[in-house]
Amino acid sequence: MYIKWKLILLTSVKLSPSMLTVMIERLSIELTNLCNKGCTFCYNRSNSHGGTSWRPDELISFVKDCALNGIEAVSFGGGEPLQYESLDYVLSSLNGTLFRSITTNGLLLTNQRIDELAKVSPNKVHVSIHFPEDDCEVRRVLKKVSALSSVGIRSGVNLLVARSKLKFAGLAARNLHLNGIYNDRIVYLPMRPFDTPTAEELFEVAGDQHFQSMSCLTHCHASPRFCSVGWDKSVALCSYTSKRNLLPVLTFAGLVEAMEGLGLTYCGSDHEGTR
Repeated sequence: MYIKWKLILLTSVKLSPSMLTVMIERLSIELTNLCNKGCTFCYNRSNSHGGTSWRPDELISFVKDCALNGIEAVSFGGGEPLQYESLDYVLSSLNGTLFRSITTNGLLLTNQRIDELAKVSPNKVHVSIHFPEDDCEVRRVLKKVSALSSVGIRSGVNLLVARSKLKFAGLAARNLHLNGIYNDRIVYLPMRPFDTPTAEELFEVAGDQHFQSMSCLTHCHASPRFCSVGWDKSVALCSYTSKRNLLPVLTFAGLVEAMEGLGLTYCGSDHEGTR
């Protein structure tokens, strides 16, 4: 769940499970735990030996039922969603049902793969920059985002910001801006569970202007509009929390049941993160 920020501090609001499920609009689904990048800081420890429990037809049926019950958008991630073999089939089957987006590391976005994606018309594709200090990665992501746009796919960037690398993150942001990718197409993600920047530091990285980030940027809390479903079919109020319940049945009603009484475990350390 991402929101637009201009350094506003939110007060904590306690929501009952029933309030959360009634208001849910956006669903994040990890298609797989498999990832060809395998970053050491990955929140769900995706790696080159990861797997999935999602069969394509049951995934499609689940998302369609959620859409019938008010879910407006689904974001497919992982792991690396491009390593989920049935991704195109899923996207095609859900076309017109709800907003469908993908978050990818972009390593598999060859020109041929981009053309294949264009045929199944995802509503948006975001490519991640995990290492802004790596000029090759920044240039690669710029190239992929431009290629996606050239075939009519709405595209953007997820920029990971670590407190120890604020200078590099700021340089990467300036580079994106210079290439026509402005803050309306960039999501600034604070590193977790360690090396976490403050909201003020993200504001500086973003160029002292409105920017998009996580809804929990200033303090740990559940968004009333969002929930996450893992590659193992577990449900959480946040992608980063360790508190999860397995879906008892692959329907919207099952999602509601899994969320009942589900709390949050803070993903940061005592001296970092929300301050």
